[in-house]
Amino acid sequence: MKTNIHPIYYPDATVTCACGNTWKTGSTRKEIRVEICSKCHPFFSGEQARIVDIEGQVDRFYKKLQARQTYMEEKAARETARVSPARPMAELELGSRPTEALAKAGIVNVGQFLEKLAEGEETLLAISGFGQKSLIDAKKKLRALGYEFAEAKAAA
Repeated sequence: MKTNIHPIYYPDATVTCACGNTWKTGSTRKEIRVEICSKCHPFFSGEQARIVDIEGQVDRFYKKLQARQTYMEEKAARETARVSPARPMAELELGSRPTEALAKAGIVNVGQFLEKLAEGEETLLAISGFGQKSLIDAKKKLRALGYEFAEAKAAA
């Protein structure tokens, strides 16, 4: 073994924790300072409610978690509103004549339109001022917005 190349070993090195706990151990350093020890660590001390937070890492994690939860709730709300049966028929931009014809027949929102469509296309085509082209346009726009409806047989 070569001489003068190995560090000095201290068999009675003092370890000091931030909580004030001290003990002796063997080390190549005379004095060691630590931030946490078995006396103050929540896992060893049984204080599971106390979370050791160095530099706000736990707070940042909880903020990210909350931001994701908020985003998911907003996304679900937007998706629900997107296919809401309470959406006004005017938002489909079918044109003034078909929209007014539907309004005269008492159909002012998408839910009412879908109910009439479920009865059959002939019930919608019977409305004065609402023709085949308006029906086709309305169905295309509803599908594009994500609405689902059963295909009824076309008028004979």
